[in-house]
Amino acid sequence: MSASPPFSQRLLLTLVVVAGVLLAWNLREVIVLVFAGSVVAVTLTAFGRPLRRYFGLSRRVALAAVLAALVAVLGLGIWLIGPALSEQFERLREELPRAVDAVGGWLDSNALGAALRDAWNGLKADGVPWSRVASLASVTLGSLATFGLVIVLGIYLAADPTTYRRGVVRLLPPERRGLVDGALGSAGESLHRWLVGQGVSMLAVGMLTTLALWAIGMPLALALGVIAAVLDFVPFFGPIVAGALSVLLAFIEGPQTALQVAIAVIAIQQVEGNVLMPLVQRWAVALPPVLALLSVVIFGVLFGLPGVLLATPMMVVAMSLVDSLYLQTFIETPSSRGPD
Repeated sequence: MSASPPFSQRLLLTLVVVAGVLLAWNLREVIVLVFAGSVVAVTLTAFGRPLRRYFGLSRRVALAAVLAALVAVLGLGIWLIGPALSEQFERLREELPRAVDAVGGWLDSNALGAALRDAWNGLKADGVPWSRVASLASVTLGSLATFGLVIVLGIYLAADPTTYRRGVVRLLPPERRGLVDGALGSAGESLHRWLVGQGVSMLAVGMLTTLALWAIGMPLALALGVIAAVLDFVPFFGPIVAGALSVLLAFIEGPQTALQVAIAVIAIQQVEGNVLMPLVQRWAVALPPVLALLSVVIFGVLFGLPGVLLATPMMVVAMSLVDSLYLQTFIETPSSRGPD
């Protein structure tokens, strides 16, 4: 039996760990910023992977091609639907107060209970800035400067991820470098597959929402579809907020329209949860619903709004690292894994 390290070494190791935790806590905003840049880098890499695989392009050439294509697509989208979308968002900001008044009038005209009416009127009396709800997506990253910094970080990380990964691994003892390097690679692949699956889901939700609201005859269907697609990135709470916003605005057209929109929103969420996501998760990362919900709460408490927005990819990376660094190394020994 090998002798345990002396007390002084164990005390020093404990102090180093505590100091590292305190440093990470004080730099949590920087950590979230770097992680957001990593998400951008993985997304750019996902777009460039087919170019590298089928055309033999280098990583940097593929990245340049992806950036040029994204700029072209963004410019074309702004040219085609930018004015209409901008007009709809402006109308959405103007219509929200009317929607609030319409809901309050509908509650006053129905015997739904004084408590419910008082609660709704209390929200109105407190001066809730409903007109700012439509612009929520524009301030989720804090500022345009922060958003630009995240994009620049993502581009640099996507151009040469090996250098940064190797730099992190070299901080560890030599006997642990191979294990950690493999774990980081597995985490990056898990994040890549999750982002691809989530992108498919967001695109489908946005298109289905737009088409459903257009078929019902709802105005601002395009703007609401874009909001539904963006908020679908946040599990559970995002779709609820997007659906509630659509139903709220539908009250301007009348209670029957609001009911139709509510049915459409619920149907789309059921299609996403029971049809689309099981198909996507056959080749993407499947995150258990409980962990997805807890990730929003945990990372929201730790990092605020950025933590809420990045909660699911953070949990995907955390699950992958725990599996590679702990479960496969210390728990799932060859004798406990059973025959292959």
